Amino acid sequence: MKKIENNSLSIKNLNEEVELYGFVGKKRNLGGLIFIDLRDRSGIVQLVFRPEDKDYALAETLKNEYVIKVNGIISKRESVNEKLATGEIEVIVNNLEILNTSLEVPYMLTDDTTALEDTRLKYRYLDLRRNSLQNNLKLRHKITMSARNYLDSLGFLEVETPVLCKSTPEGARDYLVPSRVNEGKFYALPQSPQIFKQLLMVGGIEKYFQIAKCFRDEDLRADRQPEFTQIDIEASYVDEDDIMSVGEGLVARVFKDVKNIDIELPLMRMPYKEAMDKYGSDKPDLRFGMEIQNITDIFRNTELTFIKDIIDNNGIVNCLVVKNVASSYSRKDLDKLTDYVKTYKASGLAYLKIEEEISGSIAKGLTDDEKEKLVEELSLESNDLVLIVSGQYNIVKVSLGALRCKLARDLNLIKAGDYKLLWVTDFPTFEYSEEEERFVSCHHPFTAPKDSDVDKLIDDKANCYSKAYDIVINGYEAGGGSIRIHNQDIQSKVFEALGFTEQEKQDKFGFFVDALKYGTPPHGGMAFGLDRLTMLIAETDNIRDVIAFPKTASASCLMSEAPNIVSENQLKELHIKIDN
Repeated sequence: MKKIENNSLSIKNLNEEVELYGFVGKKRNLGGLIFIDLRDRSGIVQLVFRPEDKDYALAETLKNEYVIKVNGIISKRESVNEKLATGEIEVIVNNLEILNTSLEVPYMLTDDTTALEDTRLKYRYLDLRRNSLQNNLKLRHKITMSARNYLDSLGFLEVETPVLCKSTPEGARDYLVPSRVNEGKFYALPQSPQIFKQLLMVGGIEKYFQIAKCFRDEDLRADRQPEFTQIDIEASYVDEDDIMSVGEGLVARVFKDVKNIDIELPLMRMPYKEAMDKYGSDKPDLRFGMEIQNITDIFRNTELTFIKDIIDNNGIVNCLVVKNVASSYSRKDLDKLTDYVKTYKASGLAYLKIEEEISGSIAKGLTDDEKEKLVEELSLESNDLVLIVSGQYNIVKVSLGALRCKLARDLNLIKAGDYKLLWVTDFPTFEYSEEEERFVSCHHPFTAPKDSDVDKLIDDKANCYSKAYDIVINGYEAGGGSIRIHNQDIQSKVFEALGFTEQEKQDKFGFFVDALKYGTPPHGGMAFGLDRLTMLIAETDNIRDVIAFPKTASASCLMSEAPNIVSENQLKELHIKIDN
């Protein structure tokens, strides 16, 4: 290609004749001279038109976002613009060609635009011209190439797996695709390539990876999309340490390649139980302290009836100590924090302020001995704030874990550009679903239990742990995986534990269960969320900022108006009737 990128030009190119293409970013007419900011993907270079130039009149007609081609001579600028990579030079234009005109854009295409996100998503093809989005897509490309090159260097083969699949229960709802040629039957879009990548191990591929599209019909939030991309990895003859070594090596390679940050390896490992105990989350943010403290024993003989009742019913009392902020929190502020923890099913939030005397919502009900133990065990100092939640384990931990992160944001405890990574390991095999009133897979039903816990699969599900691991970056699950079940007897036992009948096993997983009977190697793997990893490295908290054409929180595309209504003929061909 002959096109020259704007930012490749510098003072070294002085007096050279160049041919440039791009958008009109800005036009200024100063005392007869017309200055144009010519913008391409790489950046901006200034064009100059003089009144005596043959194309001066044509230059006067230029408007923002016109697409132009120019020929000219690189000249030294009288006043250097240090904000531009090309700030030392300008191009004296001797030929201008308008390649296309543009309507007036609905909002300014600048990084500091005030346009609403819905407006920007409707005109996404314009929004992509903004420098910040282009930089994010460049970053995403570099991350993808870094991962590909790393895995290729380790001997992994990139293999594509089907997008039209069989519907299998993997956690979220499937996106279904009706079949025209098989009346009344449906494909499902893959929630992940899980079964297929395991079948590749059965097939002897040994080392597989894929930049894979995945689809989940679930409620969305800022770090989720209905269609997303995984860096998917699977290997044979491995254990947890092998896969975790590959995974953390990939992350370290990506951070070095795209941000020149050295990640110290090996990453720390934290069992799931410890993460929940200390941080109230299986994806703890370690960029700040403020660990959850267990103060149940201090209240064993408390005179506070509501706390005593909770402890007598196998509940716990935990707290956060927020250093040197007590005087900053009014009763109104504390009421807001109480409302916040209630969204996580906590019954309330008690508090203590450490002043000359301990004050707060439960201070009058504390004995002198309880106060002394709190000060001693929590290392309390003047102006500390103690926030207390009591109740059942999961509610206490999750509500305080969420409150911990909110306080860190509110108090600016997190430094920009700081990255803290760790592995969370030893996840439960099952978790109890209140909605379904039964145990379901914590990850997916192909996750291998710990060897010591195989006998607990049927009769002690609550205490059965797995060979599963998640890599966590700054409080986000960036990737996760497990060693898989390669033994058909153990796989059948897990299906039984999940309540599948023999018929359901055959209907949902028959082909997979059959494959396990043909000499399946031990295997395991993991997957990284490419969108989320890019979001973290780009230091944005909105996953839509790193996807070219994202969906809204209602899983719709404002630009293309998908999903949309289809014709009666299309529905008829698919043997579908809409019931209004």
